[in-house]
Amino acid sequence: MDSMAAFAMGEANRGNERMVFDWEKAARLIAERKPEEASAGLQGDWDCTGDVIFRDGKPYLGGYTYLASTWATPELDMDGDVVPCYRMESEVPDWDESTKWPEQVLPLLTAA
Repeated sequence: MDSMAAFAMGEANRGNERMVFDWEKAARLIAERKPEEASAGLQGDWDCTGDVIFRDGKPYLGGYTYLASTWATPELDMDGDVVPCYRMESEVPDWDESTKWPEQVLPLLTAA
């Protein structure tokens, strides 16, 4: 998606509650499916928002992600299988666009 289209979508959805990436769901799915690699990004804008979040069997903290939007759905990509992965911001007020692997979800990665 180009910058002007992204800006227009943001303007059209101004005031709507944001969807934020669901780190809890991501951890559970990664533990269950055991992908080689997992990435997170916003639907339709992966080039500007997405990056690797899990690699070599552990959380990957490097890279850049932007994982909240009023209009673009946060997604999880596990070895090419892409699924919606979000909660509304009001459900997880401590999480935002720059949250990466909150400490409380890390134990879920080894639960399965």
